[in-house]
Amino acid sequence: MPTLEILAAVDILRRHLPELRVRVINVVDLMTLQDQAEHPNGLSHKDFDTLFTTDKPIIFAYHWLIHRLTYRRTNHKNLHVRGYKEEGTTTPFDMVVRNDMDRFHLVADVIDRVPQLGSRAAYLKQWLRDRLIEHRHHI
Repeated sequence: MPTLEILAAVDILRRHLPELRVRVINVVDLMTLQDQAEHPNGLSHKDFDTLFTTDKPIIFAYHWLIHRLTYRRTNHKNLHVRGYKEEGTTTPFDMVVRNDMDRFHLVADVIDRVPQLGSRAAYLKQWLRDRLIEHRHHI
């Protein structure tokens, strides 16, 4: 489900903020996030920095464990994780909403972490809040 929500979030960003450059990286083997000195499947610091950059916001939609796997990486200070809190039992989409891993929370994370968007994205943040309110009323 996180991959679907990430792709939906990117779609919202591209429709509403087409000037924003977005890169999606699908991590299949979590051990690649570690340094190759710590795990045989790990990436070197150079390869990690090439993929994830050294100075841009990084948003993971997976689990808090990501912080433990990446804490020694160059850009860790710009890394934000949206992860399951294991709350509630309901529909699959409502589960991602309850755990703040839905497309609306992910887009809000981007807006909050890209300073140059500033007030230009205020209308989009309100639109996101409205969608979450509609969802809550629906459920």
